[in-house]
Amino acid sequence: MSHKRPEHSLPPELYYNSDEAKKYSSNSHIIDIQTRITERALELLALPEDEACMVLDIGCGSGLSGETITENGHHWVGVDISKDMLEVALDREVEGSLVLGDLGCGLPFRGGSFDGAISISAIQWLCNADRSSQNPIARLRRFFVSLYSSLTRGARAVLQFYPESIVQADLLQNEATRAGFTGGLVIDYPNSTRAKKYFLVLDVCSTRRIPQPLTENNEMSNHNRNKLETLRECRQMKKLPKHSVAWIKQKKQRARDQMKEVARDSKYTGRKRRAKF
Repeated sequence: MSHKRPEHSLPPELYYNSDEAKKYSSNSHIIDIQTRITERALELLALPEDEACMVLDIGCGSGLSGETITENGHHWVGVDISKDMLEVALDREVEGSLVLGDLGCGLPFRGGSFDGAISISAIQWLCNADRSSQNPIARLRRFFVSLYSSLTRGARAVLQFYPESIVQADLLQNEATRAGFTGGLVIDYPNSTRAKKYFLVLDVCSTRRIPQPLTENNEMSNHNRNKLETLRECRQMKKLPKHSVAWIKQKKQRARDQMKEVARDSKYTGRKRRAKF
């Protein structure tokens, strides 16, 4: 008997109810997988290493992927259709800003608001009609057009998803191209049934080369593997990664508690200074 896909059970705002949201956000196996996929998405996003960028987290859920964005030194805004998931994110006191919204109705952001965007296991939900009035094609078009306008010129979006079929993967790629994106599909571990991951890597006004997929002979770089291990250890020990934005803010707050004079926090907190010549 085949396993029923979540998007065939209920609409996402009903499927991820209070119980499911809490269970999803406290499962160590899910957290580990989410962290690994988000790290890979950020690697594909290829943001500048010398500055903190503003990232859009599409289908942010309870903020698991957002935490990884924070730990990598970037700021983020998350949007999700599940109110219960966002309430769990608030309870977990994530660093990002949270927006309740339906991706199929378009993203509610001004043009050029984000330096990049990621999505983990979310956009396949747009391929289903939860009621007779919904048209999946129209919803996909609104999503991709609004995503394109929300990003700055030269920005990139990395959307990880689980396609039900090759036809569905082609549909997503075609609608992204129709909206103006360049880029394509990156399939990590294409010969593995369990490890295979699909990433739609999309660029705005850019002709950057599509990144190479990971294979059994081409693993994640040592730098990113070591960073992932550090993040995992920090989470297990409930510590903040050293020199992350959250770590810096915590250190500044400790100094304030000791009645020391400390510069106020701003959007530039934690950003690396560019070299002067």
